[in-house]
Amino acid sequence: RGARPGAMAPAAPLPLLLLLLWRPLLGAPGQGAGTWSRFARLPYPQDQLFLHDTFPDGFLWGAGSAAYQTEGGWRQGGKGASVWDTFAHRPATPPGSPPPGPAGGDVASDSYNNLFRDAEGLRRLGVSHYRFSLAWARLLPNGTAPINPAGLDHYRRLLGRLRELGVEPVVTLYHWDLPQGLQDAFGGWASPVLPQLFRDYAELCFRHFGGLVRYWLTMDNPYVVAWHGYGTGRLPPGVQGGPRLGYRAAHHLLQAHAKVWHLYNDHFRPTQKGKVSIALSSHWIKPQHMTEKNIKECQKSLDFVLGWFAKPIFIDGDYPESMRSNLSSLLPEFSEVEKKYIKGTADFFALSFGATLSFQLLDSHMKFQQLESISLRQLLYWISSEYNNPQIFIVENSWFVSGSTKRDDAKYIYYLKKFIMETLKAIRYDGVNVFGYTVWSLLDGFEWHRGYSIRRGLFYVDFQSHDKKLMPKSSVLFYQKLIEKNGFPPLPENQPVEGIFPCGFAWGIVDNYIQVDTTPAQFLDSSVYVWDVHQTKKLIKVDGVFTSRRKRHCVDFAAIRLQISLLQEVHVTHFHFSLKWSLILPLGNLSLVNHTLVHYYQCFASELLRANITPVVALWQPMPENQELPVSLAKYGAWENPETVQAFVEYAKFCFMSLGGHVKFWITMNEPPVKNLTYTAGHNLLKAHAKAWHLYDKEFRGSQKGKISIALQADWVEPACPFSRNDQEVADRILEFDIGWLAEPIFGNGDYPQAMRAWLHRRNSVDLYNFHLPYFSEDEKKLIRGSFDFFALSHYTTTLVGWEKEDALKYDHYLEVQMINDITWLHSPSRAAVVPWGLRKLLKWVKSKYGDVPIYVMANGIDDDHNMVHDKLRVYYIENYINEALKAYTLDNVNLQGYFVYSFNDRTAPKYGLYSYVANQYEPKPSMKHYREIIDNNGFPGPETPELLCPEEIASCPECHFFRTRKSLLAFISFIFVAFIVTIFFITYYSKKVERRYK
Repeated sequence: RGARPGAMAPAAPLPLLLLLLWRPLLGAPGQGAGTWSRFARLPYPQDQLFLHDTFPDGFLWGAGSAAYQTEGGWRQGGKGASVWDTFAHRPATPPGSPPPGPAGGDVASDSYNNLFRDAEGLRRLGVSHYRFSLAWARLLPNGTAPINPAGLDHYRRLLGRLRELGVEPVVTLYHWDLPQGLQDAFGGWASPVLPQLFRDYAELCFRHFGGLVRYWLTMDNPYVVAWHGYGTGRLPPGVQGGPRLGYRAAHHLLQAHAKVWHLYNDHFRPTQKGKVSIALSSHWIKPQHMTEKNIKECQKSLDFVLGWFAKPIFIDGDYPESMRSNLSSLLPEFSEVEKKYIKGTADFFALSFGATLSFQLLDSHMKFQQLESISLRQLLYWISSEYNNPQIFIVENSWFVSGSTKRDDAKYIYYLKKFIMETLKAIRYDGVNVFGYTVWSLLDGFEWHRGYSIRRGLFYVDFQSHDKKLMPKSSVLFYQKLIEKNGFPPLPENQPVEGIFPCGFAWGIVDNYIQVDTTPAQFLDSSVYVWDVHQTKKLIKVDGVFTSRRKRHCVDFAAIRLQISLLQEVHVTHFHFSLKWSLILPLGNLSLVNHTLVHYYQCFASELLRANITPVVALWQPMPENQELPVSLAKYGAWENPETVQAFVEYAKFCFMSLGGHVKFWITMNEPPVKNLTYTAGHNLLKAHAKAWHLYDKEFRGSQKGKISIALQADWVEPACPFSRNDQEVADRILEFDIGWLAEPIFGNGDYPQAMRAWLHRRNSVDLYNFHLPYFSEDEKKLIRGSFDFFALSHYTTTLVGWEKEDALKYDHYLEVQMINDITWLHSPSRAAVVPWGLRKLLKWVKSKYGDVPIYVMANGIDDDHNMVHDKLRVYYIENYINEALKAYTLDNVNLQGYFVYSFNDRTAPKYGLYSYVANQYEPKPSMKHYREIIDNNGFPGPETPELLCPEEIASCPECHFFRTRKSLLAFISFIFVAFIVTIFFITYYSKKVERRYK
């Protein structure tokens, strides 16, 4: 069963790649402005699908760290103080700054004393490179001579160990930790003296370490240093000099970088053969509205943050025009000689993107009233367009988790997955030249202005411990496997299969409640009317005069004819809808019956049968208002009240008697709301279902020949960290509470899941909760166990769960479960995740739990935008979910009997329908036609799929029985009738011919 040609697969087909592949040949300031419109036009949803592919051969995978964040040892080995040491030790700190004392980087991860520990972490990961920074004050305690020998020895040992491991060092000369002596003596980067002092420091590093280093970064994120170190004062050295001083500091940082690049280029490159760049950080921004004005503001935002440093280095040695025109005298000027000196001083584009700047250290006024985003892919494309398609090295990227999160860092994994996926798409789809990726960071450390409130490491560090051991998080396993595979190679389970479903497979569609219109037709009115043609021009009813009333017919209901015709267009074999208990028996008993509505349901079912569509009817489906129970029952406890059980059985008996001649496929209860159901209510609901099932089995099955079961909502639950035993336990627990609670008594042993009872016992005893599962008597267990003819389930999406508390808003304290979102998944407008493989896993789980039971997917659907263009999401959803169902049937031997799409139309289920409903008109959406094509093919046949000859099936139609059993008689009568007509024709023809002859 190979991949079906042209099918929507997780990886984009080759024609799509060719469509997307557009590589900018020339970059120039302003060309990046085309990024927003380009990405707004990409094919949806194909462009957003997960790309199963690998990175180019030789792609660099690494991890990084910064000296102040991880080294510690701030007074060891002759190290001098840095501006961060001073800043963290201040007795009082301004708002937004890290707290003083131990919360700084004095000890941090203690990497200074654990060099081989860190190297072992790198070896375990299997990275190709390690980015780290040199502590300027460790090599030159005062910022200038004399040299500290202990500092030289420390970094020599580190570089030597990396060489032994075959790990390429990527070394940053300056990562924000300016020696305090330079700040005190000269005012730090506000002084024009600093560029030359930085050159001297760099020369020391090149001479002592250059033989072991091929990739150098002069400095990290000069935007943060200049703007928040010397402008706002939020970060060290904490100078609140305003914009003017911030721009001056940036001017000196650029000059310093250029001096170091030329130093290396002129004196060290010939022998050391290395490369030098600068690590520039950026956010991403998107327009509030896709207007030319807003796009210009987005371009300006990037100019003011990234372009501030990138344009002088990569284009022409000068600041962006938008900065020059907006800032006038605030922005320093470069001479023509300086422009030439700065231009081209980077051997590759080193990009930092992630949590340090995005949504944290970006001043709000630099967004220019546009919306910040975290799209790495679009930023990469913008850089490629704006700066002449440079080679890009991502030298820092990741997100963060809470400081309390220990080793199952699911949120971190899924952000990492998103960023790496976007990098892969930038390479494969957009032609961006990215040659390396660096996760930040290797281990937990001091996170600058956030202190220890967040974690960004692959390895966990217990900062309270003495030895500071590295403990691998789940993200280590994720990243390790990704490096081994060099990306996300296609796997067989990711590919669509060819094949067809068995004969008699139920292809259906769902409408929670059919549109009921019992308005009598004009032909049923027995009154006599006179037309007033002279005055009012209206019909006037004649009092006291009546004609004979004719019998009602189903054709009198126009609404039925319309709905049946729409269903016939889809080519479905089954139609699933629910009855309204509250309207059929308004008082909850047989003392008052809505016979008009019952007649309408009878007509609807019989007309479905005439159209050869099998009605699938649910007796009860909960709705927000009174749970769709008769008011008298809802008012007195609803399902909490045991009397509701008997009331349901009486109602079910009435329905079986009234509709059983037309309905052979019953659902007792459709999607009981387990999330909002008390244990007592669930207890009574199970007994009501079982009694209704036994009632049908004993009194109606023999004559009506139908089948009956319950339909449960069953979304799949996946452990957020696939390598975590704790997360797997959480996922298993949620499946038992969400599905097993009602399924196990019916399809299993007649009682609630043991895991559910054990958990509730533990919670009630430990936390003094008072939630107790009721107990069934032995007779009740026998009553409930086996009360099914099939397993009916509704499935819409998949949820990730974990045990580590990360987001209080998505944490269930009672079940101790954290809901996690995989941001690489497709999502609907309502944020429902589109995860086709979840259906297959669910079907396999049901089979493993409850045996080879016949299974029907009674509802499966997604919401979408009203715009017809966006119905493509539903087209993708239906095709891929059905294909996963086919895998379950053909590959896993699941006894799958039918599949139903949710929903019929937007009138009864807005945004979910296969038909739109606008201005009282139903219009088929593209997804309806696509579903019809799948039905007509009975799946996804391929060239090698054997032809399946199925006998024609005719739905049960009592009114049609007379005709079906007298086919020979009908044929004879038809022959006599045709012969009679032909005879009359010839007699008439020749009679006229004879008359003309005599004339």
